[in-house]
Amino acid sequence: MPNISKKGANLPTSPIRKLAKQANIAKARGIEVFHLNIGQPDLASPKSALEAIRNFSDDIVAYGPSEGTVSFRNKLVSYYQEHDIEIDAEDILVTTGASEAIIMALDCITNEGDELIIPEPFYANYETFAAACGVKVVGIPSSFESQFSLPDIETIEAAITSKTRALFICNPNNPSGYVYSKEELESLGQLAIKHDIFFIVDEVYREFVYDGHEHISVMHLENLAEHAILIDSMSKRYSMCGARIGCLITKNKEVTHAALKFAQSRLCPPTIALHACEAALDEPQQYLDDAIEEYEKRRRIAIEYLNKIEGVSVSLPKGAFYCLVKLPVTDSDHFAKWMLESFQDNGETLMVAPANGFFSGDSAGKDMIRIAFVLNSEKLIRAITLLKLGLDAYQK
Repeated sequence: MPNISKKGANLPTSPIRKLAKQANIAKARGIEVFHLNIGQPDLASPKSALEAIRNFSDDIVAYGPSEGTVSFRNKLVSYYQEHDIEIDAEDILVTTGASEAIIMALDCITNEGDELIIPEPFYANYETFAAACGVKVVGIPSSFESQFSLPDIETIEAAITSKTRALFICNPNNPSGYVYSKEELESLGQLAIKHDIFFIVDEVYREFVYDGHEHISVMHLENLAEHAILIDSMSKRYSMCGARIGCLITKNKEVTHAALKFAQSRLCPPTIALHACEAALDEPQQYLDDAIEEYEKRRRIAIEYLNKIEGVSVSLPKGAFYCLVKLPVTDSDHFAKWMLESFQDNGETLMVAPANGFFSGDSAGKDMIRIAFVLNSEKLIRAITLLKLGLDAYQK
């Protein structure tokens, strides 16, 4: 039998979906599985977007422009202007989700064997995207006790080598919910300038910031036009994860030109999904205001009920809709799998994401899980109750 590639064999498994088989088997046994493992919001997508899909009247679902339609990109320009981000439509390349935007960015700026510096914890699929591009992730540890704030800038600079091509963060952070301050972002930006490397920032959770914290975009920073690459998406903002529409934004024309060549090779972003997302951008601000209010409520509930569980510690998220939870277990992978295979209460169990995959080291995060507070209040309380009951049973 032919062998698959080493790259394919060695790609890390997503901690978010790695237990999908066990969850499906549990469901086949008649068990209801509460999903706190994945950032799939249960809020309704905008009515305008759904109506646009229902009313799509073209006779052909045709290819669109590789960079995305002018009308959609112009609406994005208006959206960013509302956030004091000044860009032109030519700075935007529409992608099939933020995932493709990240892969394109890496393909444009790295060669095989190059390195990315990413403060931990980070979205697990970053490491997968990097591995697929032949790039090494250099994780910079941060501490649970500091709520995963940025490590000191000297530690980050010490990790920069001749192979370093970019600093890369998610702001607000997935999985911790940490929101980087203006000072932290400026420090990273200055490093990018000093060492002539790129600064990539995934800002897909921009709207979801709590407790009076302010989201600062990489595009707000001065003197970074040639270094900054912004990654964004419609998925979380408008509860349209399945539409798979994201974008890569940069004022660096060489990156834009290279990215367009990759975009042309895959032809275009999804036509109907793009049509729906363009309609979503016309949704009144009240849609986002209501979503933010709902996630703030869920965050309060999640933290309150998690803190009631003996032996459990919770990182307090300042943004996004995730938190990292430290459990009284030594192997959260084993515990998460056991919950699906061996535990149920009144025909119900819980699926979570083991946190080790959000760190670059083999042992980091082994006693943690990431949960997404994407269920309504009643289901969220029940899910956390299942976590408590599961821990009690697991430790006997």
